[in-house]
Amino acid sequence: MSEIRLAAETRSEFGKGAARRARRAGFVPGVVYGHGHAPVHLNLPGHDLMMALKTPNALLVVPIEGKDEYVLPKAVQREAIKRTIEHVDLLLVKRGEKVTVEVPVHTEGELAPGGNLLEHVLQALPIEAEATHLPEAVTVSVEGLEAGASIHAKDIVLPANVSLAVEADAVVLQVIAAQAAPAEEGAEEAAEGAEA
Repeated sequence: MSEIRLAAETRSEFGKGAARRARRAGFVPGVVYGHGHAPVHLNLPGHDLMMALKTPNALLVVPIEGKDEYVLPKAVQREAIKRTIEHVDLLLVKRGEKVTVEVPVHTEGELAPGGNLLEHVLQALPIEAEATHLPEAVTVSVEGLEAGASIHAKDIVLPANVSLAVEADAVVLQVIAAQAAPAEEGAEEAAEGAEA
């Protein structure tokens, strides 16, 4: 995963008024914490942050006290209607450090014929990996799976140096048999009655 550099500024004003002023100026208030350091309050460029967060578990590089530091987004607060970013909590990480994150589960291939449905029991898979080498997603083949089939966490092939942070037997995906719609069932019963 590539790192994304953000030109953050240290924030000295706090409270709702200061946060509103920062947002009007195109910034998003944020806090960096971790590794026993006192929390560092930052203003991050709003548009750049929004683009960076389109990548799951984006590894961000921000200047803190004159030094570039790696951070991972831990919590993102969004405005309820416009979905703009209101605030972000960032976790300080070091190169080589293992972190636990959730990565999206992508599927490829076609289910066996029959109109069955694929249910994502886990939308994201908890994994443990080095902070600077986090996979963006894991891909699972569902080619030819029939109703009743399921894929467990242990069945997913992970990249090198990545391990599961969930029970190996946890169901990630399952195939559900197609069910006839109630209207169709009523039509079939009516047709059978007419034949009799």
